[in-house]
Amino acid sequence: MDLNANKRTIIIIASGLDLILSAIVLLIYFGLFPVDISIWGISRWVIGLVGGVWFAGSLAVLVYQLTKTTE
Repeated sequence: MDLNANKRTIIIIASGLDLILSAIVLLIYFGLFPVDISIWGISRWVIGLVGGVWFAGSLAVLVYQLTKTTE
């Protein structure tokens, strides 16, 4: 069993799920999902910032893992 391949697969799955969750947060921020974020008590720009940074980070990890060559 190749532990590096298993580790890479788990990282790809985890970053893919992170990408989906952060995209949902951004869709809520942009108003495409009918969720009222004003009741959370958090400023709207903070949710947009957190969602954007989360999305960019998970996208970077996913792209890196998918384009990484095997040794």
